[in-house]
Parts: sequence; structure tokens; C-alpha cells
Amino acid sequence: MPQGLRPMMPLSLFALVSTLRTMSSALSPGHAQAIREHLKEIRRLRVLAADDGLLDAVTAIKQFQTRRFAATYADCLRGGPMCPAAQFFLDELYGPHDFSQRDAQFDRIAGSIERLFPAHVGQLAENLARLHCLSETLDLEMARHWLSCSPASAPDERYVASWQQTGAARRREEQLQLATELGQSLSQLTRMKPLRLALRMMRAPARAAGLAALQRTLEAGFDAFAALPDAQAFLSLVHERETQGIRSLFQSDRAAALAWLRSQMGDG
Repeated sequence: MPQGLRPMMPLSLFALVSTLRTMSSALSPGHAQAIREHLKEIRRLRVLAADDGLLDAVTAIKQFQTRRFAATYADCLRGGPMCPAAQFFLDELYGPHDFSQRDAQFDRIAGSIERLFPAHVGQLAENLARLHCLSETLDLEMARHWLSCSPASAPDERYVASWQQTGAARRREEQLQLATELGQSLSQLTRMKPLRLALRMMRAPARAAGLAALQRTLEAGFDAFAALPDAQAFLSLVHERETQGIRSLFQSDRAAALAWLRSQMGDG
């Protein structure tokens, strides 16, 4: 066992670390701290949502966003080479799932990411945590406006009103940029052929170490982008459609914004 590594670390993880170290030796400090700060903020937001009675509203917003993404990318999700990547975005970035278990596992290994992995792996992990934190922040802000809407309002009407009252156009653009960069990073990692084998080797040890949820996310992302014949084409499509969505929802004419959203959802 190499000196400096903890005995409890799965042996298959050593294989992954060795593989990655041979590919890049440039480590960038600060990833672990940034990851922990983002996850700490996410926990604070969840407590705040519970204390302020906003959990149901946050869940409703997440569920609506999932439906919107599924409708916007229905052509990709029906099958074809872009389907796995679109499904990964839907499940891991736009889904209404409770990620608290994955976040806790992420927090536990943040230090190992910084100490043992190349800079681009640490940056990917940091961007994922940052994106997650930004999304939770915007969802919570929208939830406050969601509850102020008339209960008689349709969900799409409440969504447009909540979106526009929240504002934050620059943060929406940052959110999209982070999602795009995450996809680009995953695409780059899929070129590291030994990494996929190392991830498979980690399955059983990850379960034993209580890291199964995080392992599933890593494998799903890797497999989704490895299956893409042209990752840039998919990411360009996402960037184009989401940019159009941001602009449409921020239209000063709320009726026009609502009409665009309904056209996406198949209700127009």
C-alpha cells in the first residue's frame, strides 16, 4: 500500500488513482474546500426551505422543470445517440430527486478528490457542486413567489410569474454555462479509456463504503457521454434551446412568455 493513503480506501480506488495520476499530475488546490462550501450552503437552503414552509413549493417547481426539460428534449429522449446524455441531464441536473444522500457521500470524499485526482477531475466535481448549489438557490427563491401566486393559477402561469419575479438573468446564464461545462468535462474524461474499467472495479467497494449513490452518478455520466458520437453537437443543442428558453421566459410580455412555455409543453 502506498504511503500516505488510508488503509480503509478500497483497493480498486488505488487503481483508479494510479490511472489518473499517469494521465495528469497537475493538481489544483482548493477544490475540496469549494465543494464543502457549496454542499454546506445546500444544506442551509434545505433547512431554510423546511423552516419557511417552502418544501412543497420547491418540489412543485422541480417537478415542473423536469416536465419542461422532458418536453423540450422529447426528440432526444425518444431514442438515438443523444438519448443517454439527455436522460443523464434530466435525471441528474433537472430532476426533482432528493440528492441529499449523494451530497453526503460527495462531502465525505471531497478531500480525496483534491489530494488524489488530476485538476480536471477536481474541477468537474467542484462545478457539479456549484451547479447544484446555484440550482437550489434559484429554486428556493422561485418557491417564495410561487406561494404568493393565486392558488387558482395553473402551474405554468405560476412558473412564469415566479421566474420573472425572481429575475436573476445572469445567474440563469451561469447555470446554463455550468451545465454545458460539466458535459464538456465528462466528454473529455470518456477519452481516458482505463477510467471506465476503474469505475467498474469500484462498484462493490463503493457500496461497501457507503458511496453507492455517488458511484451511480459517476458511472451514469461517464456512460452517457461515452455513447455520444458527437458530444459537442448535443451540448450545442442544449445551449441553443436553453438560451432560447431563458430569453423567452424573461420577455416583458408575460402572455408571450407563457405562450412560449405552453408551446414547449405541448399545451399551446
